[in-house]
Amino acid sequence: MAAVNINLEWTPNPSTLKYVVDRRLLPSGAVNMTSREAAVEKSPLAVKLMDITGIIAVMVGTTFVTITKGEHGEWDEVNDQVMATLSDYLGADLPVVNEGALQRTVAADGTVAGRIQEILDAEIRPAVAQDGGDITLDRVEGGTVYLHMTGSCAGCPSSTATLKMGIESRLRELIPEVNEVVAV
Repeated sequence: MAAVNINLEWTPNPSTLKYVVDRRLLPSGAVNMTSREAAVEKSPLAVKLMDITGIIAVMVGTTFVTITKGEHGEWDEVNDQVMATLSDYLGADLPVVNEGALQRTVAADGTVAGRIQEILDAEIRPAVAQDGGDITLDRVEGGTVYLHMTGSCAGCPSSTATLKMGIESRLRELIPEVNEVVAV
């Protein structure tokens, strides 16, 4: 059993905490689960975390895990259980995500969607990952870009400002076809 170094980080979302670990959990991107059923399908680690009273969402990133707490459970208890679960699970070198859980929804192929995906991957996703979140492209219809905001970005008080003033501005600057960015 290998010791795991875990650092707790606060996020802009008061319902979410980020646990940074000293090992690679995913090659890139993130896997988000907002139900136990989704966790069963995608990540055995998330199943263990979802079993902790109060946890309503888990996102596994490249070197971090973001948990979101609902109405039940106290942060002190939840945090202690999350730390113990991460330490035990990762220390045992068990699989973090199931085969096929990482899917790239849009190819970077020179289309408007492909160019948006390239910007998301190169600039935006690494920035929001610093706060324990992730943003993925759902679809592009006309000039409207639909994005999924997960981890600490989901429900974050500042997510609308990030979406409109940050992401929308950057995409419009680089891709003239983009008129608006909307969260789904």
